[in-house]
Amino acid sequence: MPVCAFVAAGFLLCAVSASAQLLPPGGGGGLTNAPLDSWSFNDTNYWTSDYSNAPVSFTNITGRWFGDGTSMTLNSTNPAWLNYSIYEPSGATNLTVDQGSLFFWFSPNWAGTNEGGNGPGVWGRLLEIGAYTPAASYGWWSLYCDPAGANVYFSVQPGDGSSTTYLTAPIQWASNSWHFVALTYCSTNTVLYLDGLPATNGPGLSGWPGTNVLAGGFYLGSDSNGLNQASGSFDDLYTYNVVLSTNAIRSGYDEFWADYYLTPWNVMADIVSAPSNPSTNAVTPDVITGAGYLQANGPVSAHNYGTNAYQVWITNVMATVVSNGTTAISFTIEGGSDGAMYDVFATGALESPLTNAVWYWMGQGGHFTNYSVAITSPNAFLILGTPLDTDSDGLTDAYELLISHTDPHNPYSNPDGILDGWDVLLGLNPQMNNANTPSERANYIYTLADWLNNVTGVKSGTITTDNEGNVKTVSQ
Repeated sequence: MPVCAFVAAGFLLCAVSASAQLLPPGGGGGLTNAPLDSWSFNDTNYWTSDYSNAPVSFTNITGRWFGDGTSMTLNSTNPAWLNYSIYEPSGATNLTVDQGSLFFWFSPNWAGTNEGGNGPGVWGRLLEIGAYTPAASYGWWSLYCDPAGANVYFSVQPGDGSSTTYLTAPIQWASNSWHFVALTYCSTNTVLYLDGLPATNGPGLSGWPGTNVLAGGFYLGSDSNGLNQASGSFDDLYTYNVVLSTNAIRSGYDEFWADYYLTPWNVMADIVSAPSNPSTNAVTPDVITGAGYLQANGPVSAHNYGTNAYQVWITNVMATVVSNGTTAISFTIEGGSDGAMYDVFATGALESPLTNAVWYWMGQGGHFTNYSVAITSPNAFLILGTPLDTDSDGLTDAYELLISHTDPHNPYSNPDGILDGWDVLLGLNPQMNNANTPSERANYIYTLADWLNNVTGVKSGTITTDNEGNVKTVSQ
């Protein structure tokens, strides 16, 4: 049975300008030092650097026409990584850990909890060497953000049992918004820059991982196991073996900012998901329901049934500019069956396959009705989701494939024993074993068998469960 229906043609398409030029070695403006290497991610087949250095390995990453041209997106329900050597066979060095600088552009596929989102849900690694261990016995050098997407950290474990977080800075990032992140470090100080300005500074490095750890190279967007994903897009990574000045960092930002903030395909993602009105009166919740942002304009007189509830399509599409960059899109849901409700999803840019695009839930409506929805993105594409829920977890297959990126054939996409639908409803990450995550366990109480039996803390509320700990009802 079809999961998604006919995709409406994109509207308000903007003219695409030529791709921005890369900074030459030595940079422009205040960037007078040549980088060790740089990665513009124009090579989306083999992911070689701008100096033709190939990665050690990569998996489950995609190229995306986003940024100042193409970017690298790492956002997968499976392990995903992009690993480069620190020391090349030619003798070149791609990254220094005792003294140097690096900067890159990053666009999260999530919004922070301070922006109305859920954050990455894990300690998302932006760039990492080695591996974090509780005993700090191996070696670790990492720039990362917290599960809430509200802070960025720089921490180092030299491998001698000590562990130091040198920098912490708050962030307030919205989904699909580009940000410039820069780090400088040496024995006297460390400085983190966000969007061209100093965000915080800390003490100088007192240690770093040994050669055995550095031999494993560095990972961009995840840890060495392909987990703890930053879940977003990366572009224009530059590394240096010198400490760049504040003016040089600002120059690097100024060289790029227009390509990220003013290019049409980067503003295309100015779309947010609508709030839903979930039904929790049954063991299996109906999580994503309600009109959302859709406004019903009345029934249509001429209509056609589908052969079943899953043959449905969008027709009579019309776009009308209303005010201040907002466009009202009207359309009719045709086909389908009486009583069936159909989800409307929107994206600012199509990807291949469709599930690689960043989709947003706009609302739900029945057939033979004309609807309108306000869109602030200059580009948008709409798609209908059918009511099919193969694994009966309270999330339609379309929602799982397009938004939650969970398995539509497995009601428990992670091993915590909670239906994916309840995970989404409770604000848990359905891709993560919440029972094994200390930050989650502070708010959600589990039995030894990983069944949820209490809700406390930030996500306050009460729940009722059956004898196995399956959630039956929730009040918040």
